Amino acid sequence: MRFEPQHRIIASPIAEATPDFVVVPTCCGLIVLDKLDFQGASARSGSGMDTEPDDPIERSSAGSGKVSADPMHAMPPEATLSQLGVDAAAGLTTAEAERRKEVFGPNEILQARPTSVLTLILRQFVSPVIWLLIAAAIVAVAFGEHSDAIAITIVIILNAAIGFATEYKARRSMDAIRTLGRTRSRVLRDGAFHTMASSELVPGDIVSLTAGNLVPADLRIIEMTSLQAAEAALTGESMPVEKQLAPVPADSVLAVRASMLYKGTAITRGDCTGVVTATGMQTEIGRITRLMLTAPDAPSPLEKQLQSLGGQLLWLTISLCALISMIGMLAGRDVVLMIHAGIALAVAAIPEGLPIVATVALAGGMWRMAQRNALVERMAAVETLGSTTVIFTDKTGTLTENRLVAAKVTLADGRHDLPHAPTHKGKMPEGLRQLLEAGALCNHAHMASAAKPGEDAGDPLEVALLRSARDHVIDAIALDAAWPQTDEQPFDSKAKLMVTAHRHADGTLRLACKGAPERIIAVAGYAHGSDGSTVPLTEESRQVWREHAHEMATSGLRVLAVAGSIGAKADVDELGDLVLLGLVGFRDPPRRDVPQAVKACQDAGIRVVMVTGDHVATASAISEQVGIPATATASGIDGSHLDDLFAAGDDGVDEIHQSNVFARVTPEQKLRLVKRMQAAGEIVAMTGDGVNDAPALRQADIGVAMGRRGTDVAREAADMVLLDDSFPTIVAAIAQGRVIFDNIRRFVVYLLSCNLSEVLVVALAIVLGLPLALLPLQILFLNLVTDVFPAFALAAGKGDPDILKRAPRPPSELLIGKRQWTIIIRHGLTMTAVALASLVVAVRWFGLSAHEATTISFLTIALAQLFHVFNMRNTNASLFDNDVTRNPWIWASLILCIALLLMAVYVPPIAAALQLKAPTLAAWQVIIALALLPIVIGRIAEIWPWDPFAKPFAVQLR
Repeated sequence: MRFEPQHRIIASPIAEATPDFVVVPTCCGLIVLDKLDFQGASARSGSGMDTEPDDPIERSSAGSGKVSADPMHAMPPEATLSQLGVDAAAGLTTAEAERRKEVFGPNEILQARPTSVLTLILRQFVSPVIWLLIAAAIVAVAFGEHSDAIAITIVIILNAAIGFATEYKARRSMDAIRTLGRTRSRVLRDGAFHTMASSELVPGDIVSLTAGNLVPADLRIIEMTSLQAAEAALTGESMPVEKQLAPVPADSVLAVRASMLYKGTAITRGDCTGVVTATGMQTEIGRITRLMLTAPDAPSPLEKQLQSLGGQLLWLTISLCALISMIGMLAGRDVVLMIHAGIALAVAAIPEGLPIVATVALAGGMWRMAQRNALVERMAAVETLGSTTVIFTDKTGTLTENRLVAAKVTLADGRHDLPHAPTHKGKMPEGLRQLLEAGALCNHAHMASAAKPGEDAGDPLEVALLRSARDHVIDAIALDAAWPQTDEQPFDSKAKLMVTAHRHADGTLRLACKGAPERIIAVAGYAHGSDGSTVPLTEESRQVWREHAHEMATSGLRVLAVAGSIGAKADVDELGDLVLLGLVGFRDPPRRDVPQAVKACQDAGIRVVMVTGDHVATASAISEQVGIPATATASGIDGSHLDDLFAAGDDGVDEIHQSNVFARVTPEQKLRLVKRMQAAGEIVAMTGDGVNDAPALRQADIGVAMGRRGTDVAREAADMVLLDDSFPTIVAAIAQGRVIFDNIRRFVVYLLSCNLSEVLVVALAIVLGLPLALLPLQILFLNLVTDVFPAFALAAGKGDPDILKRAPRPPSELLIGKRQWTIIIRHGLTMTAVALASLVVAVRWFGLSAHEATTISFLTIALAQLFHVFNMRNTNASLFDNDVTRNPWIWASLILCIALLLMAVYVPPIAAALQLKAPTLAAWQVIIALALLPIVIGRIAEIWPWDPFAKPFAVQLR
């Protein structure tokens, strides 16, 4: 039920509930609800129900209430505190906090309910083929064929057990990597700071944070010192974001709301106090989670095709049974015989082994992918990777290393690369040495060492400066010891620079400074010349340095200016004597193996598209480095322009489909991009690690999340998790997916051609007045023993080594199309002919009884089906040296099946159950000769094809 109360807006502190209204704060402002609305909201909150409106983008905290015209990020701190009704010096009272918690509930993000064990079990029975098997078992019981019913039931249970065990193991593995640890926060309550569980926070709480803390809720900053936050998980911004107290425009996008901190991000520098503006599902991360939950779980392409094939087999089986039984009865055949024939036809038409082999093939693919660090939660998703035509990939951490490095430096003599392993060693240019030393001195980061093991810690830019100094044989520890710090002007968002003063043991003074290029270029009085001298900075030379900084920034680099002075007075407030030493450009470098992986995708006909929340210049630079061309424009499409293209409808479609780089995109835009590509018929894989990726991960045909650094929300939304966070792992998984599809298509062709031969043998024997060629239990034996093991072997094939050098199959291509049906019919007719020939020879030549003749036809078709596996090779391959003969599992399955056939004939209990009688030596000669004919006929048909769709079998598989 939706409440539609009347609301009125106020701009005064929260006090107490009035007789008719309750004041409720939201992330965007303050609303007043009438009692009915408040009680409804409280009841829904207390019951765990979602109190959100139907529109997942709407940010109202209850019902459809309107909020204050100005969002919190656009208000001064004092106005925000007033709106939320809290005193910054005292915080909320415990009683008020409890009241607000009743309205808003705990500060927790809803988790998708894990798939229950019962659901996993029931999922194994959602298939028309399984329904057919169940129906066949019921019919067998109804007519007293209990052995047939037991055998069919065993097949059903075996298939369900394999599927359940595989998916349950994957679910347990996914649960193991979900890090749902609780965090604690320092909160001001009742005039004193307390440490409490972050889940207890409510709107209006005053929270204190420092470097290294995770932000526990959405906060408006009210006090801060040199504050910086890492927001990549939420916005895709690879660089830490500078924060400020001043309001930002009301229409600012999330990535530039510098006056706010958001739940799930991290403080990388400085400290602050903030007031909670939203908790739980009302936070930005909660809003995106809700958006993710609106994306439906669609069946994979393989699931759709197997369902379709099962439906076709269902109607085919019903039609055949009815037709043949009617023909037999009209011809005056015995009714009991016709009932047996109907059951035999039903059993013959159903590929009982298909569900088991398909399940094992997909399960094997999951296990092989897990060995390559790709954890797949749902079996059918394995094959979906193989049909992928477009990969939407995040930039930060997926294509890049998710760490900053000092990549380029501009000195007075020009721009230079900063290699990880420099070649100059002890001949370092003086200008570069002074720049790196100044960057190491004006620095609060710490490098890991033998004395202090662990990871490097500190601001990412400062860590990158220390690493670059270390790479150029500058010992930062020794440098600090030689030049101990005496004073500091910390970084401030207004000053846009940091200055430290140092004094050597001999009394020499030194200043080191780094900061925004425009600021340092403006305050420095001198510059380091190309000849090593110090020259005054003129307005003309300042402009030259500004142009250098602009060129570096437009190439996708984060630019810092570094300055210093030695021997002058060390006053951090007097910067006129500073010498501009140069500019340093930082970047998040691409992973070394990514360009090769992107090239492999392109060779495979897969389009790779970068979708990031980072700046256009940065995205364009990385795309060029990894080999992703931005084809629509020189630098890709910005998020603001993307909205215009969406609004343009069909007029904007071409530009969207031609671009491979999208920057500054929101979670909603990522979701719309995925939907747009899917509407165009593409099979979309989406990779990502942040909360901002989760809605698109859920919507994509297959979502791929990062296991090491991925957020819980992203992993919940994904079908596959990369345990090594490596893009090349996706490429390996795509290759495995293609191999699995080829193998599935190969063994489906094999099984259906075998089943077709059984159906035709039974049907034609009835029409021609011959004895029943195969009994129901004999057919079940063929389908579950002699057919299944070779099919297993085909499913275990390693595939074409050049599988990634061919284009992906069209999304509309059927698993079993016209060409595959042609092959099925051709081989089915061949095996039918030799089986009927053996039946005629047994009756007319050997003069055997109906019981003995059935044994001959059973053994002939059984061996013919076993040898038929060699027809599944590539046509262009040698008859004796091909992908089938090189598969050791094929030979193992043949040996096993021949042994089982001999046991079926010569072990009395089994022979009695199957109603078989051991043939004579002459009969064996006829059986073997006729069983080998399908291989010969198959080879002749490859050389002189009779069907209009004939192509090499390898092409038909694709």
